[in-house]
Amino acid sequence: MQPIGLVLGAGGIAGQAYHAGVLAALEEATGWDPRSAPRVVGTSAGSITGTLLRSGVSARDLAAWTTRAPLSVEGEMMRDLFGEEFPELEPFRARHLLHRPSLPGLGLVRRVALRPGQPPGAALLLTLLGPGTVDIAALLDPLKAVEPAGWSSGDLWICAVRRKDGRRVVFGEPGSPVAPLHLAVAASCAVPGYFAPVSIGGVSYVDGGVHSPTNAALLRDEGLAAVIVVSPMSGWRGLPTDTNAVVSRHAGMRLNLEVRALRRRGIAVVVFEPGRAEHRLIGGQWLSRDRVAAITRAAFESTTAHLQRLEVRQALGRAGIAAPHRRDRRSA
Repeated sequence: MQPIGLVLGAGGIAGQAYHAGVLAALEEATGWDPRSAPRVVGTSAGSITGTLLRSGVSARDLAAWTTRAPLSVEGEMMRDLFGEEFPELEPFRARHLLHRPSLPGLGLVRRVALRPGQPPGAALLLTLLGPGTVDIAALLDPLKAVEPAGWSSGDLWICAVRRKDGRRVVFGEPGSPVAPLHLAVAASCAVPGYFAPVSIGGVSYVDGGVHSPTNAALLRDEGLAAVIVVSPMSGWRGLPTDTNAVVSRHAGMRLNLEVRALRRRGIAVVVFEPGRAEHRLIGGQWLSRDRVAAITRAAFESTTAHLQRLEVRQALGRAGIAAPHRRDRRSA
């Protein structure tokens, strides 16, 4: 089998549920174990899923925990870490964006002056939002228990954004700042205006999705035969009549650019995005735990169907992943 990279995008609690359904269906249909990926890029919710995979949790157990199905012995670790279910968080509302904005740091002012358009306008605005109040680092403190020695050896890359200048930082990448795993993940998940920025080495960081919901193009020079991208925040694009549709369109445009960058290197890319059914279930409530089981099941079903498409089977075949087995679908 050729080396296959795995990209796990942002998407909050709903995004984690989507990851679980996609990865469980992918493993069941093809026999490919996501834990075998030599490089995993995680952004926001994807950094949590990536950490759990690197800690030995299987895709099937990710889905089982989300849907409250029986866990394997190894999967019981998730219940030990997080209890029975996702934490209950207040819904993200427009008022979370109405904090008094932060003054831009000199680094950000210099960067905008010297390179107009970099970072993108949306990223610039999100970086300047006033700090949120929810302590994401405290919520993810249980991850200390699974932090492997030398986790930053290069097989797990966690994307965050430096608040003072809007630059992406990839924890785990060679040359990146040294960070405890649980804090790197917290930084990657620190949605501006909702969660408090995370301080690592005296530097404040916010959600890696500010730069890109997937950061997939990071893998273009890693010598991979294929990259599998799970992108919860893009997907079905109806009319942009609500915030969810606008966010999905923006995420989709960024993802398309990154996929093209990978394919220009001759890398086969397979993308999994929510369809209409998953988008209806998510309803723009990315931090809600109310429908995680239904999202996981819907993702499992749509992924199983997506894997039957000829172009998907061909792309997976280039990486040595066997064509999906045709068998009766089992609920995640």
